[in-house]
Amino acid sequence: MIPTLDTLDIILTVSLCIYTLLVVYLTKYAFSFMVNRGINKDDAIYYNRKFVHIFAGGIVAFFVPLYSSEWYPLLAGFLLTILTFISHRKGNSMYWFQTKQDFNDVNFCLMWGISIFALWLVFDNPILAILPATFMSFGDGITGIVRNAMFKKRFKHPIGNVFMGLVCIPLGYILGGIGGIALGGVLAAVFASIIERYEFGPIDDNVLITLIASITLYGYYILS
Repeated sequence: MIPTLDTLDIILTVSLCIYTLLVVYLTKYAFSFMVNRGINKDDAIYYNRKFVHIFAGGIVAFFVPLYSSEWYPLLAGFLLTILTFISHRKGNSMYWFQTKQDFNDVNFCLMWGISIFALWLVFDNPILAILPATFMSFGDGITGIVRNAMFKKRFKHPIGNVFMGLVCIPLGYILGGIGGIALGGVLAAVFASIIERYEFGPIDDNVLITLIASITLYGYYILS
């Protein structure tokens, strides 16, 4: 049963919605800024998608534990999944961070909501629940920025996985430690950083990162 919104939930929801919309639409100006300075349009779009990963998906995830229920991040994830999908179907109305060929932003929103919801139910601990979402947001975000800056194209080079590990392992240790399984958080970060390099058709790195990190956390939790 979906609980009734209390005052904090309402304030938090409105605030995070406004913040997320600001991030998305500010990247429109970032797109113009980059293109006007000679950056290829495809590169500018890719950078923007990673900026949205970090500043929307990642930062917002840190506020999720303030919610009273796991249903709110799930509903938020579903809503953003629908909005990004509709934008694609309408012909990339958010052209500054979407491309016709790449629906990864849709998968990102979906997996963000599902992973937080499922792990919150399993652990009854919202801090642990946000771990895979932060790996996908911050880790994959910095990975894409580094690779694109070095190679000027979307290229699954191992250097990106190294940088992802440098971001995710501290996150896993700190957030996992707060949740009582620091080593589990580190292991989840390591496996997530490795699996990011792979994609299998429609199963992209957003799906694989959250899935592998969630399985690792759960496995460590039941075995420890």
